[in-house]
Amino acid sequence: MKSITQKAKYKQTVIKYSLKYGVSKASRKFNEHRKTIYRWREKYDGTLKSLEDKSRKPHYHPKQHTEEEIELIRRYKANNKKTGLVVLWVKLRKVGYTRTVQGLYGAMKRMGIYEKAPSKKKEYEPKPYEEMTYPGERVQVDVKYVPKKCMSKELQERGEKYYQYTGIDEYTRIRYLWFSNEHSTYESAKFIDKLVKAMPFEIKEIQTDNGFEFTNRLSWNIGTREKKTLFEKKLEEKGIKHKLIKPHTPRHNGKVERSHRKDQERFYYEKIFYSLEDLKNRAKYWIKEYNNFPMRPLGWLSPKEKYMEYIQG
Repeated sequence: MKSITQKAKYKQTVIKYSLKYGVSKASRKFNEHRKTIYRWREKYDGTLKSLEDKSRKPHYHPKQHTEEEIELIRRYKANNKKTGLVVLWVKLRKVGYTRTVQGLYGAMKRMGIYEKAPSKKKEYEPKPYEEMTYPGERVQVDVKYVPKKCMSKELQERGEKYYQYTGIDEYTRIRYLWFSNEHSTYESAKFIDKLVKAMPFEIKEIQTDNGFEFTNRLSWNIGTREKKTLFEKKLEEKGIKHKLIKPHTPRHNGKVERSHRKDQERFYYEKIFYSLEDLKNRAKYWIKEYNNFPMRPLGWLSPKEKYMEYIQG
């Protein structure tokens, strides 16, 4: 209110000056357009109130609901208290209501009679996270497509596709990457050999999603579901347990998923690879950097420091 009054006083000062010395001089002195000053003078009746800015809000909107429509909505809602928005809209349309369902929603909100139906879906309650107690207790494994934009023009023209196999230890966050031009249970089994050899500790359990490169659990063929994949057979051969996450819940494999985001942001960003060997060679430096980079979940230790802390007691 204070700023409005000050503005009105300023206008009054300009008007009084123009009445005494002329509009042209007032225009030059106060840097206001002559037409603006004439308009203020026309409005001025000797009071500050006459110089206050009027609301520019329109008194009427051509698309606003009519009184008849508002009364129709109010009456139908009163007679259909438990009816949802869409069903009410359909009923209204049968008696001549022409507005959209969005328009009905807005009108009911303004009238204060819209009540959102309570959700029948049970709210998700996350289970307490199971903390690992030693290195190798559980390793999360997943596969990521190497971004197409990182492939050279020649590789793209040949239709080449590369895949990143990732294993990350839940306790230390030590990670191992391996790359292939094939995405299959055969390559997944090969990755296990590489992973077991690369990790500095014994792996007790491996956790994966339900992809066909890992398991037949979700196969449409009932007979196939019972057959073990080469990946599962390799785990049995190594004496490693296999844990499958709940279907369609990638958050359960959250550590490996988050590490893939870091790959996207810090490794694949603005890089071009010219062959599978080129990709493997350049990834060696990234794996080393990742395993030696301090992380907040580890108390700002790096994965390797976390491992050394454990073995040193």
